[in-house]
Amino acid sequence: MTALSVVIPMYNEEAVIPVLVARLRPVLDSLDVEYEVVAVDDGSADDTANLVERCRLDWPQLRLIRLRRNSGHQAALTAGLHRSAGDWVVSIDADLQDPPETIREMLRVAREENVDVVYGVRSDRTTDTVFKRNTAGLYYRLMRRIVGPDLPSQAGDFRLVSRSVVEVLRRMPERVPVYRLLIPSLGFSSRAVSYTRERRAAGETKYPLRKMVALAWDSTADFTAAPLRLATWLGMAAFAASLIAMVFGLVVWANGTVIPGWTSLFLAVLLFAAVQLICLGLLGEYVARIYRTLQSRPAFHIGSDSADTPVPASVVPAQRTPATMP
Repeated sequence: MTALSVVIPMYNEEAVIPVLVARLRPVLDSLDVEYEVVAVDDGSADDTANLVERCRLDWPQLRLIRLRRNSGHQAALTAGLHRSAGDWVVSIDADLQDPPETIREMLRVAREENVDVVYGVRSDRTTDTVFKRNTAGLYYRLMRRIVGPDLPSQAGDFRLVSRSVVEVLRRMPERVPVYRLLIPSLGFSSRAVSYTRERRAAGETKYPLRKMVALAWDSTADFTAAPLRLATWLGMAAFAASLIAMVFGLVVWANGTVIPGWTSLFLAVLLFAAVQLICLGLLGEYVARIYRTLQSRPAFHIGSDSADTPVPASVVPAQRTPATMP
């Protein structure tokens, strides 16, 4: 029985794989437990999958799951969690900003304190840009108001969970869950382990501003109906403003004062039309999510899983010189 699974979503990470393997393998070998490393290739366009296959020749615990297309970080993480076999499952990104050495402390805390979840909490983010640190702080403050105080501040997708948590997650109906919010909301016993966030070991970030905004919206829409309530309050505010405008118009009419031309009417129409469009847009977002849920389409499609086949005798050569290989 596998004691530990390490799930690593990967997308165009060919530059960091040799460094990742060289750093992660000694940590896991030193734990003296049966383990597996589940690398999930999220439809990479580079040589990521071939590099992992080459590493598997010398590292039998390494396993490769290939998705047929790029499905997103959370979908790739879901595929790895669902296919993992360990009693404990760690999720970690491939960029080495979350140090693999922390896994040892996570596993110790989980065993000694008998908890189901151990969060990796970033105690120092000076390697991130000022913009990213500030927006991350704003995100976590907002999410704590939505999910509750059980959400650890500065805890991303670097965590350890028990098999019980994984089985609950597999039964959840979310198409693409936001795990950093979903797992704290389940109420499992938890602890936190602090670590210093490091610089990306190689390559470029796969989480630009566009994806960070999308994550913030998914986190909000999946865990609260507040935007719908915002639409209601906007509608009520617009209705109150229209009543005031009506009273003002009646007073002006009663006094026989001529109301200036079309400008005020034009601006009022624009204001109320904008509020209506905002409300319709928010409603449309939730209706779209209901529609996607009812379709029950899978969030990812697994093309292959190396656990289903033996380690190949040969693989497609990677476009790297021998000096770069682990």
